[in-house]
Amino acid sequence: MSKPFVYLASGSPRRRELLQQIGVPFQVLEVAVDETPRDGEDPTDYVGRVAVAKAEAGRSLVKCEQGAPLVLGADTAVVLDQQLFGKPGTEAQALTMLRQLSGRTHRVSTAVALSAQGVTQLRVSHSEVTFRVLREEECLAYWETGEPRDKAGAYAVQGFAAVFIAGLRGSYSGVMGLPLFETAELLDAAAVPRWLRS
Repeated sequence: MSKPFVYLASGSPRRRELLQQIGVPFQVLEVAVDETPRDGEDPTDYVGRVAVAKAEAGRSLVKCEQGAPLVLGADTAVVLDQQLFGKPGTEAQALTMLRQLSGRTHRVSTAVALSAQGVTQLRVSHSEVTFRVLREEECLAYWETGEPRDKAGAYAVQGFAAVFIAGLRGSYSGVMGLPLFETAELLDAAAVPRWLRS
C-alpha cells in the first residue's frame, strides 16, 4: 500500500521548498482561483477563503482518482492599516507599497487549508514584520532585481529584501508563504508522513 502524500494546489516555488524542507511527499497541482478581495472583506477572512478555494479546486481536479486525495492550499496577504497589499502589477505599484511599508510594522497573514475526505480544515498564521526606513534609490534598485514582481507586498523575506527587515515576530515560514507549524498540524491529523528523504 502506498504511503499518503498531498497535492499542493499552488505554483509557488517557496511553498514547494518549504514542504521539501520538512520532508513531506507531494505533487503540484496548478489551479485557477479568483483571488479578488470582496468589498469590505476582512484580511483574515480573505486569506482563509482563498486558501480553502485553492484546496477545494485542487480536490475537484483529482477527485476521480482512487482513494481520498489530500489537497493543500495556501494564501498569503500583507496587511497595513487593514489594507491588503497584493502582488504589484507595475513598478509604480511596487514602489508605492515599499514606501508605505518603510519604517513601519505590518502584518503578514497566511492561511493553509487541507481538503481531505470531503472536509476542509483551515489554519491561519499571523506574523508582524518591521521594516527599517527605506531609501528611494534602494527601492528602485530592488525593483530592478525582479524579485518584487510576484510577491505579496512587493517583497520576499527570504530574498534580497531580507536587508530591509529590522524585526520579525511570528512565523518566518508563514511570511514566506506556508506556515510549517500549522501545516504540520493539518498533515499529522491526516497521517501524512514527514521527514522523508527524497
